[in-house]
Amino acid sequence: MAKEPEDKNNSDDNDNGNVIDMFTRKPLDEVNQHQIIRIAPELDGMEMLYSNDANPGKLFSMKILCWALMKDGTIDALIPWLNKVVPARELNDPLNGHWEGYFDKVHDHAFFEVPEHRVAELENAVNYYPPIEDTDEAIIVQEIPDTIGTHAILTEDQFKTIVLVHVTSWRLYSDGRVMAMVADDKKVENTPVLPGDECLFAAQDHEDFHYFFHYVIANKIKHGDPEALAAFTHLVEG
Repeated sequence: MAKEPEDKNNSDDNDNGNVIDMFTRKPLDEVNQHQIIRIAPELDGMEMLYSNDANPGKLFSMKILCWALMKDGTIDALIPWLNKVVPARELNDPLNGHWEGYFDKVHDHAFFEVPEHRVAELENAVNYYPPIEDTDEAIIVQEIPDTIGTHAILTEDQFKTIVLVHVTSWRLYSDGRVMAMVADDKKVENTPVLPGDECLFAAQDHEDFHYFFHYVIANKIKHGDPEALAAFTHLVEG
């Protein structure tokens, strides 16, 4: 059974030594206990529910990228949010969003615990593919395709001009980082570009990277939708 994610606001620093690595059974420090060790893509269209202070009483939804197993046994959904990938339950931004739960569109059902089949999938996978021990250089553990239409926004002139690049895949590294992989058009030799292609590079490592946008918003921006452009301008200027 997966652990429930802890409420960081109520955690006690003195309890960090009580968190045990699910494999070595040794105490984990606070830095390492939430390190991601395995991911599973969300292929059934499940979403995260969130709210924000600008729209009290209203819920919004966002497609889940994947589910992640942490080193301490915690499992949560991962969401590309602003300029990073975050566990859904850690979303606690008064302006941009608070996590409120998960939503299964197929069954029209809101819920708060990680689905049991996702727990079983991740725990079985990590038993079959044991976590890689610490190495001097981080290596690729997994690479999954992006199935939710994520785009990375690049700009080299303070948003006077922007480039929206489709995220091809996501790589999990042995140090727990989850990186968005986008194609360098100058290096593309085969199409369509698939996960693992040599033309891919990590968006977050690019000096011009600023934000992630999801499929609907990214395409509205591409098509010059006034509301989407206004929201984007507010984000940049804010």
